[in-house]
Amino acid sequence: MSRYEDKEDEVRRMLESPHPQVPAELVARAVTRGGRLRHRDRAVRRALWSLLVVAVLAFAVWATVAEPWSVPPAETTPPLEGW
Repeated sequence: MSRYEDKEDEVRRMLESPHPQVPAELVARAVTRGGRLRHRDRAVRRALWSLLVVAVLAFAVWATVAEPWSVPPAETTPPLEGW
């Protein structure tokens, strides 16, 4: 037998055996945990969107004040010759 057939036989044996008992309160715990996870995911998503909005606003304010698209003024003046 190949390894694949061995695994297949093992899975068949597992499926043919009686299933274990499931706790009665499992559904209630799963619903509670799912609600908590959904609430946490929603809060994280809101925080990330808020952070993105703040970053975009900060960049816009910086770009307005610094004007990085304009040419900076010359540091020195050219020498005056011929006077």
